[in-house]
Amino acid sequence: MSDKERLIVLALGTLLLFLAPGYLLHVAPRFPGSLAGGLLGITAASLMLLVLLYPAIKYVGWLRAWVTRHVPLGRLLSLHIYGGLLAALIAILHSGHNYRSVLGIALVLDILVIIGTGFVGRYYLGHLGAEVRQQQALLGTLRSVYDRIAFRLGAAAGSTSTAPNVPILSLVDAIADVEYSLAMREAAKRIAARWTVIHIIASIVFYGLLLLHIGSGIYYGLRWLP
Repeated sequence: MSDKERLIVLALGTLLLFLAPGYLLHVAPRFPGSLAGGLLGITAASLMLLVLLYPAIKYVGWLRAWVTRHVPLGRLLSLHIYGGLLAALIAILHSGHNYRSVLGIALVLDILVIIGTGFVGRYYLGHLGAEVRQQQALLGTLRSVYDRIAFRLGAAAGSTSTAPNVPILSLVDAIADVEYSLAMREAAKRIAARWTVIHIIASIVFYGLLLLHIGSGIYYGLRWLP
């Protein structure tokens, strides 16, 4: 994903974080059942179904082999991310910040969990992985220098010449610091790697709640229908 796309995703995510607690400033109890609110709800639900294309294509072998001949998987992932963010934003607008039912509150919280875990998996883990690779490369360089210095010190100790003036203690401290930093990043990476499980579980729960939400809306009547 390009820098421009990352900026767009960050902007949409930030807007979502500001919209979600909007009930503190604005509540429109009748808006979700109005014509405009109903159209927003249908749009959000349609986008949420569209978002399912990416995991279906990714995990179904024959479908992935056929689709990726025409569309790169990375482009489908971008569609998955954009669609999910837009669906969440439209769903918040559809709610009118009328968080009075347990079902509505659960849907909003679940949306935030899905978006949050998606961000962790797509950006934080990638950034953390790049840092780990940089730390590993630095550690390899420091250890290589240490080995050369240790060899020179060993050769000097076996001769009558003066030992070379080398910052061996500073080098050992640097290696220890990098090893500690690398261990912390590896631990954080292992913890964050569980995002996939949480993301999938939250998504399954969300679609179940969405079906209940749509069913209850139909059961109690759609006010915007003639």
